[in-house]
Amino acid sequence: MNFQISEKLKNLPPYLFAEIDIAKRRAIAAGEDIIDLGVGDPDLPTPKFVVDEMKEALEDVSTHQYPSGAGLSNFRQSVAKWYKKRFKVDLNPNNEILPLIGSKEGVAHLPLAFINKKDVVLIPDPCYPPYIGGTVLAGGEVYRMPLLEEEGFLPNLSKIPKAVVDKAKLMFINYPNNPTGAVADMEFFSRVVSFAEKNNIIVAHDAAYSEVSFNGYKPLSFLECKNSKSVGVEFHSLSKTFNMTGWRIGWLSGNKSVIQGLLKVKSNIDSGVFNAIQKVGVVALENKKGNEHVKIMQEIYSKRQKVMVEGLRDTILNAIPTKATFYLWCSIAGNVDSTELTKKLLRKAGVVVTPGIGLGPSGEGYIRISLTASENELQEAVDRIKKHFG
Repeated sequence: MNFQISEKLKNLPPYLFAEIDIAKRRAIAAGEDIIDLGVGDPDLPTPKFVVDEMKEALEDVSTHQYPSGAGLSNFRQSVAKWYKKRFKVDLNPNNEILPLIGSKEGVAHLPLAFINKKDVVLIPDPCYPPYIGGTVLAGGEVYRMPLLEEEGFLPNLSKIPKAVVDKAKLMFINYPNNPTGAVADMEFFSRVVSFAEKNNIIVAHDAAYSEVSFNGYKPLSFLECKNSKSVGVEFHSLSKTFNMTGWRIGWLSGNKSVIQGLLKVKSNIDSGVFNAIQKVGVVALENKKGNEHVKIMQEIYSKRQKVMVEGLRDTILNAIPTKATFYLWCSIAGNVDSTELTKKLLRKAGVVVTPGIGLGPSGEGYIRISLTASENELQEAVDRIKKHFG
């Protein structure tokens, strides 16, 4: 029998990274030597002290039962301590922190809690695709806020039409930004808070890359901004900070009403984060080895960025140096669209990248490079690109 998928699924664009993976696997199957700089999945291992803690946690039989949807009190308290130490932000672990099965899960489910049919969600363009997927599945309407290089890749809130603002219920922002690598200052966050207060809009800030930064720069938390908790929440994750992408643990913090809304959705969909992983999360956030790991990781990515930025000069790609994230957002020289260049890079150079257009219309003219390969591999990728596109 031929079963039809729902109209909501039909309205979803193909998931970009699944498409990239298909093209990559085809090339590998054909015997090609591929350097994958497409998906933002750290090649660095999870720190040993985290893995060792997981081995012990698995032996604790109390972790084997259904977890609470609200999460372990110890983990929520650790998040609160980390926020206080890292950002000087006070959070109530009882009602202002919600553990998530990775922040992606929370991002995708949040619109289900607050968006009705025809409600508008303000989404940066280009962006992390689940902002759009979650909105579409909730029945909402997407309004794209262009992130332009001449505006520092920050959305210009004054350019959003009043008719759109009047229907908007939720806004996603993301700094340090995926894919552009841009960062935001407190002045921008203050504008966002004022805009949200005036128009009764929930702000959801995705801070997954706050610990991937360089040369002493420390990204800000949206929750550091005055009155931010009155309108907003912040997503965070251990995925990028501790190379735990496969472990699936993150959290949402901030406005307690928003957190309660998401908790209600999650209570009807999942059974919470595996308790053993939450116990590991406590150690990751509180052990001094965690700070040591972050410093080493930052140094590695900084060196990798230098290899690519310097190496890609005088090629078809102009890599824009960033203060944070392990991405490079590269403008394309000449009249070549990003999809076509991505195909050529794979076919001629054996290098996988992400086309800017796949992350949103404003991404056309750019490609994204993930620094998730060794320096030697990155140098090889540079040499191949120079050979064919210098």
